[in-house]
Amino acid sequence: MPRSFPAAELEAAAGAAPVERERVVSGGYGTNSEHWRVRLADGRRAFVKIALDDAAVEWLRDEYRVYAAVEAPFVAEFLGWHDGATTLLAIADLSEAHWPPPWRDGDVDAVMAALDELHETTPPEGTPAIADEREWLNGWELVADDAEPLLATGLCSREWLDAFLPRLLEAGRTCPLDGNAFLHFDVRSDNLCVRDEGVVLVDWNFAHVGNPVLDVVAWLPSLRLEGGPDPWELVADTDGLAAVIAGFFAGRAGLPPPPTAPQVREFQLAQAQVALPWAARELGLTPPRAGP
Repeated sequence: MPRSFPAAELEAAAGAAPVERERVVSGGYGTNSEHWRVRLADGRRAFVKIALDDAAVEWLRDEYRVYAAVEAPFVAEFLGWHDGATTLLAIADLSEAHWPPPWRDGDVDAVMAALDELHETTPPEGTPAIADEREWLNGWELVADDAEPLLATGLCSREWLDAFLPRLLEAGRTCPLDGNAFLHFDVRSDNLCVRDEGVVLVDWNFAHVGNPVLDVVAWLPSLRLEGGPDPWELVADTDGLAAVIAGFFAGRAGLPPPPTAPQVREFQLAQAQVALPWAARELGLTPPRAGP
């Protein structure tokens, strides 16, 4: 953890000295970065992320590649970058925007419109392909190796899993991940805000290229938890993508939490409670809590 706020590094990165600062408690699930709201001497207001460990440094570098290459309405204004003994990223402060929930009339449509624009945008050079990471994404592979963490969550019975795991594995192994669309791949309410000009997405460290439907499918379980529609109302047929996303959550929800994200398993479990019945519905399987 930085022993003091890196004022000199921020001034070098943003071109103006910080004159006021306020520590921000993140709405996300990680604890390996510090977040600050800062007023600069030239009047600009910045949101500053400071990496606290090597993993956070790499995530900020991934984010920086997006901010350095993409200027679009769905990307926050980029203010500065410093990568040395301290690694920090500064963007425009968006605290005055609306951060769902609640989801107001038109907000979901605004997110969908922003995602459409994102998916038509040329991604930064070197953005990884999500299809190359299928084994990581498809949590049913974890379940096939050891089903006990999933069964301990109560998401499904052993009989249900014995009957339907082969179908879920196959869907995860064959669903269409390939594509050239620029994906955010971490769309959820704490990573987006709504302004009069449209939706702005933040936290770009999971950016990939691939099938654009995947960005929407990965978002819908968390949207449903916040009072949104049932996922199939927005994507009637995911061609197996609901199964791979359900596997991502279900395969991890029962594992011990990582030290830097102590609450993430709880959130993954809640999303799995939406995504797994959705996948079963689409594949024509018995609901997971109703037996085989």
